[in-house]
Amino acid sequence: MDQPTDLRGGGALPVTAPHPLANAVTAPHPLDNAVWAALTGPHAHLAERLGRAARYPADVYAFAALADPADPAAWADLHALAGPGTTVRVKPVDDVPDGWEVVGAGRGVQLVDTALRAEPAPEAVRLGPADVPEILDLVARTRPGPFLARTVELGTYLGIRHHGRLVALAGERLRLPGWTEISAVCTDPEHRGRGLATRLVRAVAAGIRARGDVPFLHAAADNTPAIRLYRSLGFTLRRSSRIVVLRTPGTPSSRTGVAPHDTLSEVAPDGSGAPRTEVTA
Repeated sequence: MDQPTDLRGGGALPVTAPHPLANAVTAPHPLDNAVWAALTGPHAHLAERLGRAARYPADVYAFAALADPADPAAWADLHALAGPGTTVRVKPVDDVPDGWEVVGAGRGVQLVDTALRAEPAPEAVRLGPADVPEILDLVARTRPGPFLARTVELGTYLGIRHHGRLVALAGERLRLPGWTEISAVCTDPEHRGRGLATRLVRAVAAGIRARGDVPFLHAAADNTPAIRLYRSLGFTLRRSSRIVVLRTPGTPSSRTGVAPHDTLSEVAPDGSGAPRTEVTA
């Protein structure tokens, strides 16, 4: 079961103590269901939505979301949206309805900025659609997590080049009201140990804070080197949650499992460990 710690994050926004007479029942925090909050908020223009279910286009980000993972009606909407026999990735999910096949699962952690030193990186360059082939090449070599042909449309992506070649990357993925996720943090193996990923994380965070948002990020729960690095930079662990790869009802029973390349991946950034493939946040 998730055990969220409600951290408001970052030096960017003050922490306001609740009024002593405030209602004990509070609305869910948007970070508790970040994909849904993004798809119904700042990323609504990208959303494919049906009732209480939504998803990103398949070439943008391979996740769907439910307004309430405990609501059977939301699962019915997701089934209608995705169609029968379709693979979907959903987070956070504790229980899956009957008829949905779990073909992959794992746990991820969410960390929020509470003491990060955000600052521009003069050597960083803004990346756009024209840079996607280079980005995909770097991602294929470093496996920082899912990055697709149109992922760059989700937010600002920064890179560092060496002799014209892209060797480090970081950018924005989920954007929800008041919060923006830092993702795709990776460094070419030949250039690790120079602090490139750290500089890019701080630079991306500077842009996020400049518009009044608080940075946050995700990592695989067992990716200890990455979590250690992020905590050293000023991120605080907020919660752990379950991520699932599902096949919607209607799939022939002979189709089971997923190939390694069909799982999600997260790699410890900038010299903090070898790439690993796993289901991640």
